[in-house]
Amino acid sequence: MELYLALSYARPRRPTYRFIHRPVQSSTQRRDLFNRIAPVYDYLNDLLSLGQHRYGKEWQCHGVDIAKMEDSVLDLCCGSGDLAFLLSEKVGSQGKVIGLDFSKELLSVASSRQKLLSKPCYENIEWVEGDALDLPFSDGYFDGITMGYGLRNVVDKRRAMQEIFRVLKEGSRVSILDFNKSNVPITALIQVLEFKSFDSLLFHLEWTIDNVVVPVATNYGLADEYRYLKSSINEFLTGLWKDGTIGDHKCYFCTGKELERLTLEVGFSKARHYEISGGFMGNLVATR
Repeated sequence: MELYLALSYARPRRPTYRFIHRPVQSSTQRRDLFNRIAPVYDYLNDLLSLGQHRYGKEWQCHGVDIAKMEDSVLDLCCGSGDLAFLLSEKVGSQGKVIGLDFSKELLSVASSRQKLLSKPCYENIEWVEGDALDLPFSDGYFDGITMGYGLRNVVDKRRAMQEIFRVLKEGSRVSILDFNKSNVPITALIQVLEFKSFDSLLFHLEWTIDNVVVPVATNYGLADEYRYLKSSINEFLTGLWKDGTIGDHKCYFCTGKELERLTLEVGFSKARHYEISGGFMGNLVATR
């Protein structure tokens, strides 16, 4: 499921505290959360990201050779369908796009957008309610898979990668977009110069959530739901509970290099993590 946030470049006062960890631990809890925010999901994400997420998705679909005309592709954790619509145009009316998400309400939003936009090629999109940890497709079914801002909301990342590997055709690719903590020296230096330290970068994210995201979400009665971003982004970037467990699930909160390693461990032949948007977002591309 995609959730993203524009970084605030105004410099707030230096942090005097760290993130408060309030995890949403189970798949059911996370599904219920996204069902609740579905009616205002697009509005808040567009407003609060200042459109930055659109660049990442465009790059994910067109900057990477992930699909071609007449392919069958899967947009995993599809949310309200942004990536699915981009993929639909890329594979054409003879191709097939499946958007899968565990949130019934977000799929309803995606379906409504499909009818409203009414492009002929969008007729090739099918919306499926399902679990990223137990995909309802046969082995080697898809020519390509995308996932935008969804991996950090999956409770078992290794299992999700195993399922992606299983349903991809031999030689096909997956493209996974999310936040990024840079390991590239020049990019890391820029982050340090801008934010002084990685702790300060996290503070900027927290400050933006507290002072921009939550006040807007409060108008819709969704303040608690959007506070979930704090722990979600923090855990994914810093590696809280790395190699630990939540409930019965093995968890991996990954840097780019760790994502590459995890992907290769589950069987992919190639994996490369690209940094985009100044290193604050990353796109993992892996070949089965």
